[in-house]
Amino acid sequence: MNRFLLVVGLLLTAHLSIAQYSEQPITQESSWRDRVFTGGGLGFGFGDVDWVNVSPVIGYRVTDRLAGGVNLTYRYSNYKRVNPSLKTNDYGASLFARYLVRAPVFLQVEYEYLNFEFPVAVGETQRFDFNSFLAGGGIAQPIGRNAAFIITAMYNFSYANSGESPYASPWIIRGGITVGF
Repeated sequence: MNRFLLVVGLLLTAHLSIAQYSEQPITQESSWRDRVFTGGGLGFGFGDVDWVNVSPVIGYRVTDRLAGGVNLTYRYSNYKRVNPSLKTNDYGASLFARYLVRAPVFLQVEYEYLNFEFPVAVGETQRFDFNSFLAGGGIAQPIGRNAAFIITAMYNFSYANSGESPYASPWIIRGGITVGF
C-alpha cells in the first residue's frame, strides 16, 4: 500500500522549471552571455510524505545542440505516517550534459552527488552520501512561444537496492514546464 501511495504521490507531483535562453543561434562569434542559461526547478508533493524541492541551474550552450551545466538541490521532507513525525533535509549537486538529437528529442548524461537523511528508527535518521551516474533522454515539446513541456527518463547506473539509496528504482523520471524569458 505504501508503494502505491508513493507512486500516486509522484504522479501528482508538480514540477515547474523556469529557464532563460538566448533566442539567437550559437555561433563562434556568440558572446558568453548568449551562451549562458539559468533556471531551475521547484517541486513539491503531499501525502504520507510532504516534501519541497528547490533546484537552481546554471548552464552553458557549447553549440546549438550541446549544452552542459550545474544543478544544485535542496529537499525538505516531512514523514507524517510515523509517530512522532520525522523531518529530513537533503542536499546535493549534479553536473549534466544534454545533446539535442533532433527537436524535440535529446540525450542527457548526469553525475549527481546527494547527501540525504534516511529514517532508520522512530524519530531517528542517518545521513548518507550517494553518488549516481545517470544516462537517458527525453523530449522538450514547445507549448507556446516561450514555453515547452519537458520529460526525461534516465537510468541510474549506480542504483543500489538497499536501505542506503535515495531512490526506490533505478529509473528516474522527471517532468515539467520550461518558460523562457
